[in-house]
Parts: sequence; C-alpha cells; structure tokens
Amino acid sequence: MTRISRPVAVFDLDNTLSGTAHRQHFLERRPRDWDGFLAAAPDDPPLAKGVEFCLEAARECEIVYLTGRPERCRRDTVAWLTAQGLPEGRIHMRRDTDRRPARVTKLEILRGLGREREIRMLVDDDDLVCDAAEAAGFTVVRARWAVPSAELKDAQEREGRT
Repeated sequence: MTRISRPVAVFDLDNTLSGTAHRQHFLERRPRDWDGFLAAAPDDPPLAKGVEFCLEAARECEIVYLTGRPERCRRDTVAWLTAQGLPEGRIHMRRDTDRRPARVTKLEILRGLGREREIRMLVDDDDLVCDAAEAAGFTVVRARWAVPSAELKDAQEREGRT
C-alpha cells in the first residue's frame, strides 16, 4: 500500500481548540441538557494555544478534526472552524446515535486513518482518549490549556457524548 506523503495532525475540538466553560452548566443539570450544550457550541471562544498549535502543525501536516460531537452539529462546527481561521480539513464526527465512549470511537477512526496515512500526532484533552491512542502506538499531545470539566469527562466516558 502506498501512503500519501504529507502526514496528518489530528485535532480534537472541545477544550482543545474551543473553550466549553460557558456551556458546562447544561451538563450540571439532571438530566443533562445535551441539546442546550451542543446548541451553545457556536459561541465557544477559541483557545489561543490550541489554535496557534493547529496553525503551526498545518505548515507540515494535513489537518484532520476528530470530535465526539454528533453529525447533526456539522454545519455549526464548520462555520466555527472557518470563523477562527483554522485550516480546512476533514471533520470526523460521531454518528447521531453512537453512544460509545470517545476513547473507543476516536481510536477506531485513528486506526482507519493510520492505515492510509502517517499520523504525526493526535491533540486531545481527554486523558482516556490520549491513553488509548498512546497504547495503540500513536503520538499524542495532551491539550492541557483549557479548564478541565469533570462533568464533560464523565459524559464523554459514561454517556458517549461529545
């Protein structure tokens, strides 16, 4: 199999490129308000360190976005990436009905990408995703520049959301 020569840098969105702190209150309710949480995503502020790192990586790599956001959020996600001046790139999103943990869905997509391309790095804030990717042999950059949210981490793992 012939690989395309330009490597890929894979970037998560929530709490890696975009700040979600302003919408965390939707996850602190019981039951969690997923529609409200996702509807507020277009108002996410960019995380300067993540955006800068993505632009820097784009000099040598094709950028691919890998998010746990559901497919129904694609239009808002594309508009947000464009508004931030981030590079165009494929966006891999969760199927609307997929509730598997992010560490499972993202690793599945990474493995598929890795069969076709060299993956230079995965940049993600979710420790479980990062641990799984490292265990599978991928180079990982842990995005530590956002305020961590216990509610979001729990939701990613237990509810298979975002």
